[in-house]
Amino acid sequence: MKHISTLVNTVLAFVLILILLTTGLPNFSARAAAQGDSVPTVTATAEPTEEPQASCDPNRNIHVSGTAVVNVLPDRALIQLGVQSNGKTPKQVQAINAATISKVIKAVKALGVEAKDISTDRYVIQPVYQPYDSLFIDGYRIYNIVSITMRDVDKASDAIAAAFQAGANQVVNVEFYTSELRKHRDQAREMAMKAASEKANALSQAAGAATGCVLNINENSWSYFNGHNWWYGGNNQNLWTQNAVQNAAPSGGEIPSSDDSPVSAGHISIRAEVSVTFALR
Repeated sequence: MKHISTLVNTVLAFVLILILLTTGLPNFSARAAAQGDSVPTVTATAEPTEEPQASCDPNRNIHVSGTAVVNVLPDRALIQLGVQSNGKTPKQVQAINAATISKVIKAVKALGVEAKDISTDRYVIQPVYQPYDSLFIDGYRIYNIVSITMRDVDKASDAIAAAFQAGANQVVNVEFYTSELRKHRDQAREMAMKAASEKANALSQAAGAATGCVLNINENSWSYFNGHNWWYGGNNQNLWTQNAVQNAAPSGGEIPSSDDSPVSAGHISIRAEVSVTFALR
C-alpha cells in the first residue's frame, strides 16, 4: 500500500508540474520574444542652425528723401461769390440781401448747377458807423458768401458772369481741384518711395555697401494754402491743403479754353515727399 501511495503522489506531482509549465510558458515566451525583437530607438536632435546675418543694424544707415510732383487736369471748381448789401435797418438789409442771393442762385442753377452744390459759406451782419471811429450807427451791412461747386470746369467763367448779372458784387475765390484725390495720392506716395529707394541704392553702391531693411519713414506735407482765405470761409481749407501737397497721376490732354475766358483751369501741381532711413549691409 505504501508503494502505491508513493506512486500516486509522484504522478500527481508530475501532473501539477506539467500544468504549471503549460500555463506559464506562453506568457514567458511572449515576454522573451518581445524583449528579443525590440529594437532600441534613437531620438534624433536637430543641430542648432546658424542665424542669418542681420540686415537691420540701426548703427549703419543712410537717410534719403524722395519727391514727386506731377500736373493733373482738374475736374472740379469751387467758386466763392460775395453779395454785399447795405441798409438803414437790419430788417431792410436782410431783405435786400436775401432777394439778391435768390437771384444769384437762380442764375447759377440755370447753368446746370444742382442745389446740393450751392451753399452759404459765410454770413455776417454788422453795423456801419459814421464816422468810422464813432459810436453813431448809420446803417447795417451784410457780407454773404456763396460757395458753388462746378462739376463742369469749362462753365466756371459763365457761372461768374451770370452771378454778377444777377447782383453778386464780389469774387472771393476760385479754386480748381480733382475729385480723385485718393487714387492720385496713393500713386504719389509710391512714386516718392521709389525715388527714395533708387537714391539710397545708388549712394550705397557708390560707397561699396548695399541697402537693407527700412528703419524709418516720414511723409512731409505742407502748403501755402494753409490758413489762406480764412476770412471768407475756412470750410474748404482741408481740401486745398490736400490738393496742394499731394501728387496726381500725369494727364495727357489739355482743357479747351476760349481766348476771352477770364478763368482758365490749366493744370494743378500737386506734391508728395517722403524721408526714408535704410539700414546698410
